[in-house]
Amino acid sequence: MAAESLADADLNLELVTEALHLPHFDAQAARAPMLPATRPLQPRVRQDAVEAAVLLLLWPQGGSLHFVLTRRARDLRGHGGQISLPGGRCDPDDSDHRATALRETEEELGIAASDAQVLGPLDRIYIPPSNYMVYPLVAALPAPPCFRPRASEVAEVLQIPLAFLLDPQRKRESLQHRNGRSLRIPWYALGGQMVWGATAMLLSEFEGRLRAVLERQAFP
Repeated sequence: MAAESLADADLNLELVTEALHLPHFDAQAARAPMLPATRPLQPRVRQDAVEAAVLLLLWPQGGSLHFVLTRRARDLRGHGGQISLPGGRCDPDDSDHRATALRETEEELGIAASDAQVLGPLDRIYIPPSNYMVYPLVAALPAPPCFRPRASEVAEVLQIPLAFLLDPQRKRESLQHRNGRSLRIPWYALGGQMVWGATAMLLSEFEGRLRAVLERQAFP
């Protein structure tokens, strides 16, 4: 199926659930298109890595699925001002990564994320600069949420149509100059923002999973 027609495909929760449970899916290969040249695809994980969880939260709106990204407050420690999925580090009182992702999303965005149906996980990802091992989950709400972001953590809430991940026009590339070298930085253009790094890699994996199901439906 051509890239242009994929962007117009019917993305529904049944398809998303199937995409999250594909057998033998190569998550690393799916993330590779959004891998910054400054980062190895499989970095060495430190033994003292801090566990965290994030939520890719979906909901129906205007006949299609949307998801949320946040622009972090600039004065936050680590990745201030960057675009991310809602979430954060695991708390000792959290029963599991699911509890962390839902709790952090509720705290950041002021919504009842605990009402969301968890559909499945993406593969965990290690972020060397912050030494975080992040466990991503995908969940869905039955209706559009009313966001009340916590100003100390969230500078902006971005509501993105899921189909944008399948639109090749949303993929960009910049060059970063370091030590006399030009390094490739791939990114998604979403909500008027540059989405790169670990967040873009997770979205690229999710995109790859969706494409795999859509292509299998087109060519059974």
